[in-house]
Amino acid sequence: MITLRPHQQRGLDAMLKYLRGQLIMPTGAGKTPTMFVDCARQFESETPQTVVVCAPRILLAEQLSSEFLEYITDPMVRVLHVHSGETHHQSTTNPDVIYDWAVQTYKRHRIIFTTYNSLNRIQESGIDVDTIYFDEAHNSVKRNFYPATEYFAANAKRCYFFTATPKHSIAFGKPGMNHPEVYGQVICQVPAPELVDAGYILPPKVVVKQLPMVKDRQVIFQRDADNLIETIDDQSIKKVLICARTTKQIVGLVSESDFCAQLQQRGYSWMMITSKTGAIIDGQKVDREKFFDTLNAWGKDSSKRFVVIHHSILSEGINVSGLEAVLFMRNMDYIGISQTIGRVIRLGDESKKFGLVCVPVYDRVGISTARSVQAVVDTIFEKGEPAVSVVRR
Repeated sequence: MITLRPHQQRGLDAMLKYLRGQLIMPTGAGKTPTMFVDCARQFESETPQTVVVCAPRILLAEQLSSEFLEYITDPMVRVLHVHSGETHHQSTTNPDVIYDWAVQTYKRHRIIFTTYNSLNRIQESGIDVDTIYFDEAHNSVKRNFYPATEYFAANAKRCYFFTATPKHSIAFGKPGMNHPEVYGQVICQVPAPELVDAGYILPPKVVVKQLPMVKDRQVIFQRDADNLIETIDDQSIKKVLICARTTKQIVGLVSESDFCAQLQQRGYSWMMITSKTGAIIDGQKVDREKFFDTLNAWGKDSSKRFVVIHHSILSEGINVSGLEAVLFMRNMDYIGISQTIGRVIRLGDESKKFGLVCVPVYDRVGISTARSVQAVVDTIFEKGEPAVSVVRR
């Protein structure tokens, strides 16, 4: 049995009290254990229960499946994945197959892992859902995801929305998590300073690195490379996440500058991943499974130095061990910044006292990014409030 932390127990108690609502918990708070302990509690019922776990990405759905099934070990529980990714579990996106599976397993507790993109397939199957957990629930307000969200909010017996970064709307006709008729009320909210004080996460430390302003656009990739290397050298960091502006910038860094060569001279390995190029480790293309296995192994190795470059794939939900610092090359909305900072404030070895958040400033993008990053950190870690993104039009 797992022992929940006090804030996780508050979330669990709130779900016992309310059939629907929002649980606002900072990145690193441990939302997943709150979900799977609640799920296990539902499976104590003599009446077979159907539970759905919804994630924004296939990769995260598979990660949640692994974490849930490490805790829920009853071999009689039936598992289905509803998404287009590869999994060793039974999987489908066909509503008729989902319905047939539900009929065949009607005497058993069931758990379905899906994505927002495929949630409508479960809706189309017409099966009854007892409990649904929306992970990274700010994604549910997107236009193509919202109809299925609205459906299950109305038709599932229990419905819970988990996020560190709520998305609200003040625009007519556009959904937001501030609409209680779908999302219910906030039934549990955990302030980040509480988790820092308790030693469950680390505080971020923002460093704005002022560099000469870029003038010659013809050497932009080499200038990016030089500025990144100077920032890494100055901060003496071993495990670094770089948030690039575009896939073009990532490709330019590794192919049109000496960035990789400079890293290797300093004893760093490098990794990159984008939806266009796929996953690459030290110049060799690999599948995603090997990429993430390697990333986590390197993260746990205290002696390993590495840099991982991405645009958005690693920003949300994905657990990565050991990252010490994030370097922002681009601006994001409050959700993106908050989620990205969350990658580096998880606990590490004893020498890690904070999550380093670096912003190299050498153009207008860097100036605006530095302001946005500081605003998010002030909101979450000084005021103790979630970083709420607002749709205004």
